[in-house]
Amino acid sequence: MAERKQITGKRLFWSLIAVVIVVIVAFILRPEPVWVDLSTAQRGPLEVTVLEEGKTRVKDRYLVSSPVTGFVHRLELDVGDTVIPGELLTLIDPMPASILDARSRAEAEARVAAARSALQSIRQKAAAAEADADFSQQEYQRLLALKPSSFVSEEQLQQARTTAARAQAILRSARFDEEVATHELAAAQTRLQVSSAANGGKPAERVAVRSPIHGAVLGLVRKSEGIVQAGEPLLELGDPGTLEVVVDVLSFDAVKLEPGLATRLTGWGGPTLDAVIRRVEPVGFQDVSALGVEEQRVKVIADMLSPHEHWQLLGDGYRVDAEFILWQAEDTLQVPASALFRHNNGYAVFKVTGDRANVQPVETGPGNGLNTAILSGLNEGDRVVRHPGRGLNDGDRVRVR
Repeated sequence: MAERKQITGKRLFWSLIAVVIVVIVAFILRPEPVWVDLSTAQRGPLEVTVLEEGKTRVKDRYLVSSPVTGFVHRLELDVGDTVIPGELLTLIDPMPASILDARSRAEAEARVAAARSALQSIRQKAAAAEADADFSQQEYQRLLALKPSSFVSEEQLQQARTTAARAQAILRSARFDEEVATHELAAAQTRLQVSSAANGGKPAERVAVRSPIHGAVLGLVRKSEGIVQAGEPLLELGDPGTLEVVVDVLSFDAVKLEPGLATRLTGWGGPTLDAVIRRVEPVGFQDVSALGVEEQRVKVIADMLSPHEHWQLLGDGYRVDAEFILWQAEDTLQVPASALFRHNNGYAVFKVTGDRANVQPVETGPGNGLNTAILSGLNEGDRVVRHPGRGLNDGDRVRVR
């Protein structure tokens, strides 16, 4: 009996030894934890934007030309000088004009009549633009007064503000066109009068070239005195207070843009400026990138929304970075885009619970390349693996770097 107990005890002892050995071997041979980088799903603001380099441009430009053939005096103006409507720019001594026959005189009179009709038409358009601008401003002020009572959404208020700003820009452009049309009428009348003087045998008087607008000198085509032909450009004028931004956008991104889209301007040496897209041109063009790659691009025109005092140091042809805001949210759940991978015709992440990484399918929203909105599948504070490697599988143990 004692001998049987001794045998049973030995068996139990060796069995325990075998179990311990198996456990030790299993522990030694178990897979090592995968080293990973973790990130946390968190709520916060998120924007989806298109960033491109652009440049400013004076919206309304006017090329002042010689109304008659003659000897132009030296221009005393320099680029950047301010001019006002009616200010004397230079003088031209007309050359002896050929006598107008009946046909030529009729054509000159027709040009005067056409210029007068164009001026009347532009004045009507300016009046309509002024009415639209007044209405848009009143509508914006009405919605602004309703904002404290929460009857108006922020989107409606932003849209009304954009509409009012665009209406003001159209009004400024219409008034500029009116000034230019007035000058065109005066130039047509001058040509007729100079030729009529030659026809009547009277010496033609010296012709004064005056500024048609309130603005500044943008460029001098001809500064020195000399003989000029009728219609030859002399200088270029414009109003630096009416700037627009011209951005060459890849055609792939241009299809996502539309008039009225909010735009942010940075990288010009001053504060961030607000702008709005006025026009996406329907015609593209080919450009060559710095790497020598041919690209199809589209010109996008944006108007300033920020007050003029914020960008008064900007001039014509200045470089800016234009950021078109395609989508934005103030508070949305998001994870790094590097944590997502394709899974069953959708997306998933490796969600870490304890020391295990498990595949978690998620429904994604918009993303900007760095972060992606998560519509479902995760909660705030959940830990996910960034840059999951091919060696990481569902249920694997992980260790944080």
